[in-house]
Amino acid sequence: MARRAPSPPPDDDAGPAEGRGGGFFRAVGRTAMELARLPVRLLRLARRIAGLALAAALFAVLLYRVVDPPLTPYMAGEVQRLGGVQQTWMPMERIAPVMARAALAAEDARFCRHWGFDLQEIRAALEDGGRRGASTITQQVVKNVYLWHGRSWPRKALEAGLTPVVEVAWPKRRILEVYLNVAEFGEGVFGVEAASRYHFGVAAADLSAVQAARLAAILPAPRMRDPAAPSDFVRRRAAAIRDGAATLARDGRADCVAASED
Repeated sequence: MARRAPSPPPDDDAGPAEGRGGGFFRAVGRTAMELARLPVRLLRLARRIAGLALAAALFAVLLYRVVDPPLTPYMAGEVQRLGGVQQTWMPMERIAPVMARAALAAEDARFCRHWGFDLQEIRAALEDGGRRGASTITQQVVKNVYLWHGRSWPRKALEAGLTPVVEVAWPKRRILEVYLNVAEFGEGVFGVEAASRYHFGVAAADLSAVQAARLAAILPAPRMRDPAAPSDFVRRRAAAIRDGAATLARDGRADCVAASED
């Protein structure tokens, strides 16, 4: 019987070389798969972050329906800049009704009729080339309480998203109450109670119709106008606001912020 030729000796370098090459390609494949899954993971992370942000926003809106905001972002900045601010929170029951109506007449006459955005004012502002504002009291509350001051698209987008949420979650009377307590009435003077005492030496509950109208007249530019020593412009504006407030009381457009006993 013929003898079988012996097999050639194994090539000691072949196995390790093939192993190293196979490991390299497997690592490359795994990396490619991880990179392919990265957009999906980023999308999931973005969804989680968005969900948490939405939940936090809803919690903050519901919280401030019953809890008075202790400090706004703008007020915090003024505390740091000035070393302190004047503010004393007052419930609507301790704010003169003429002040509530004066604020509506000055800033948002259709407050009781809209859902957070005044479309008539927005159209008028667009026709005027954007030189006039169209923000409602609700929008100003959202900006003052939850956001920051300044013109920017991100802030406007957040304001537009939160405004209808606040309108749904808060009664109109609560929206105006918060507004009157966080609005700036002078450098370092926030809220109608501090403003009444600072400018006129009286409590917000004791404001006269003239005093309330003058306070409302300085709201667009509180650092440049003085209700206690009003310029001719402030006097004319305050007179128009006083007339407007009386009209709102007569035609019922201020009923949504009136107490049942008013």
